[in-house]
Amino acid sequence: MSTPSSLESLIEALRCLPGIGPKSAQRMAYYLMQRDRSGAQRLADSLSLALGALRHCQRCNTFTEAEICDRCLSSKRDASLLCVVETPVDMNMMEQTHAYSGLYYVLMGRVSPLDGIGPRELGLDQLLARACDGLVQEVILATNFTNEGEVTAHYLSEMLKNHAIRVSRIARGVPVGGELEYVDSGTLAQAVRERRSLSE
Repeated sequence: MSTPSSLESLIEALRCLPGIGPKSAQRMAYYLMQRDRSGAQRLADSLSLALGALRHCQRCNTFTEAEICDRCLSSKRDASLLCVVETPVDMNMMEQTHAYSGLYYVLMGRVSPLDGIGPRELGLDQLLARACDGLVQEVILATNFTNEGEVTAHYLSEMLKNHAIRVSRIARGVPVGGELEYVDSGTLAQAVRERRSLSE
């Protein structure tokens, strides 16, 4: 017996989620239809609302319902610092540290030639205009430490070096509470290379 086309369509739609393969998508679809139809309706309503209401902040490029997000409008943020991250999730992680009080720019991706994503696809002209607004004194590159993240950070540092802006990169190293015997050699080597003086 064939699967109803509407159910097939739901299964295929769920496969767009990261980490969800055909079997997982099928299980999710059947679960929603069999056991949680009200949850399925909430999901559909929430998706529809988000698609209609969310846009990109004109200053930092994250998701917002207004032209400029609350964080960019806050007078409590340090406008001289601009932290560049790959995604809104990365920005939220930075906020959870309570160690940064500046503003952000969200790339919504990273340079990845294999995926056909270059500087033009990331809209880096908007970032350059933001960094050169006369208020920003330091740009902190907080892209991930993947190959693509490193390429992105390198490209951004080259793009910004001809402007009167300090460019820094978040450090890598041993995690807080970590024991050296359990840290991989690559991380430990990077921690040694990026050591800082305690006598300053």
